[in-house]
Amino acid sequence: MRLEDELKQKSFKSPHHRMIVNVMFTGNWLLKELSCQLKPLGLSSQQNNVLGILRGQYPNPATLGLIQERMMDRDSNATRLVDKLLEKGLVTRCQCSENRRKVDIIITEKGLELLKETDKIIQGLEERFKQINPDEAALIGELMDKIRDCH
Repeated sequence: MRLEDELKQKSFKSPHHRMIVNVMFTGNWLLKELSCQLKPLGLSSQQNNVLGILRGQYPNPATLGLIQERMMDRDSNATRLVDKLLEKGLVTRCQCSENRRKVDIIITEKGLELLKETDKIIQGLEERFKQINPDEAALIGELMDKIRDCH
């Protein structure tokens, strides 16, 4: 559905204004879709993001700083997110043996198993966009990169 129909707005000030609103609207729409599917697993999208970061580091530990700098939503409270994942048994946290001020965080086997389920959710989202061919998907990705480079 066209953005104008979704928002019940006839026009935008400029093509760039429409683009900005469309990127924000679509990002929020995708995030809501993902969040709704993660909810039955007891995960938020931010918690899923942290688990994905930790899987990428596995078997090496990660620090809170590393998690924070790699998160998609950099305003998220990584400490609070890790605490929630710790309560669920999805991560472990221990003091670094080399630097007592540093905390090492590692995904657990339970966390890795849960990510297999969330991978299926992401795969399902990818399949919903089969009307977009791989070249178009690559172009959209490149254009999104270009948007972020315009600061």
